Amino acid sequence: MSDKPAAAVPPKEMQLQIDLDEAVAQGIYCNLAMVNHTPTEFTLDFIYVQPQQPKAKVRARVITSPQHMKRLLVALQDNMIRYETAFGAIDLGKLPEGPMH
Repeated sequence: MSDKPAAAVPPKEMQLQIDLDEAVAQGIYCNLAMVNHTPTEFTLDFIYVQPQQPKAKVRARVITSPQHMKRLLVALQDNMIRYETAFGAIDLGKLPEGPMH
């Protein structure tokens, strides 16, 4: 028997296969998002607001963990930097007043 410690076995690399059905692949258009949170999760509602209409419809809701939300935020920031580097700065114009800011 050897006094040498056993070499650590590297974990097997898993390849994730993602299924994207045709309806989801088409995507949806949204022009408003609302973000809410509790101590254990974030909820993102993606909404389409029609001009001059008093009612809007939530088209998708995503509920995720705080850790995943932070990773998503970092990925969004990284992609925005790369987008603006390639295509120029995005002008937000005048931001609306209200509870979202």
